[in-house]
Amino acid sequence: MIRHARNLLVAAALTGLAGAAHAQTDASQGSRAPAVRNVVLVHGAFADGSGWRGVYDRLTAKGYRVTIVQNPLTSLADDVAATRRALARQDGPTILVGHSYGGTVITEAGNDPKVAGLVYVAAFAPDAGESTGDQLADIPPPSTFVIDTQSDGFGFINAAKFKEGFAADINDADAAFMRDAQVPIAMSAFGDKVSKAAWRVKPSWFVVATDDGAIDPKLLRKTAARIGAQTTEIKGSHVVFLSQPEAVANVIDNAAETTANKSR
Repeated sequence: MIRHARNLLVAAALTGLAGAAHAQTDASQGSRAPAVRNVVLVHGAFADGSGWRGVYDRLTAKGYRVTIVQNPLTSLADDVAATRRALARQDGPTILVGHSYGGTVITEAGNDPKVAGLVYVAAFAPDAGESTGDQLADIPPPSTFVIDTQSDGFGFINAAKFKEGFAADINDADAAFMRDAQVPIAMSAFGDKVSKAAWRVKPSWFVVATDDGAIDPKLLRKTAARIGAQTTEIKGSHVVFLSQPEAVANVIDNAAETTANKSR
């Protein structure tokens, strides 16, 4: 009986110690910033958000909550407003991703306090007081990229040049669909200036598409260096997120993991 009682006391003491240790672990974990599990994807000009499907599938498979913005492409202010509406629906820290002109959009919208980091995919990243057009004036687009401006001020990519300039590394059928499903952009949006550049205060990552036919890779590399982004070069066309979704998703995943680790 005495031995049995002693065993019960020892077991109770060990249980108490384990409970205290568990409580301390919970307390320490509770004090940490939550991991970044939200991703918002922002498309660029002449397209819509459906091109992100491959990236979306890979990120959701990793457990991310992914939201895709559908920009109206009527002005920078309108596109920033659409992105802010998506950010308002997030339940915590968010990685904000922009492709092409979408990089200008996230540069402005990324000042939202929910944004923990920025990922630029073959994108523009103007400074405050600069526009997308200002960056193109610095290093013009390749001759393969031709925009036809309509009488109402909206632009489409020239149909004959579409695949070569925009989507050279996807199959002919997909390129033809993208060409015929183009979303025109108000050309004035390329002149709209950023008021506050989020990359000056938020950590940034950058994907350089080495075979980009729409934005000169020299401009992509110069932009990435100027904003101090962690840069990954991926062999691909301007729609590298569509042709190389695994590689692009990995950059976004790395940004989320790195940002979460730094916040702990």
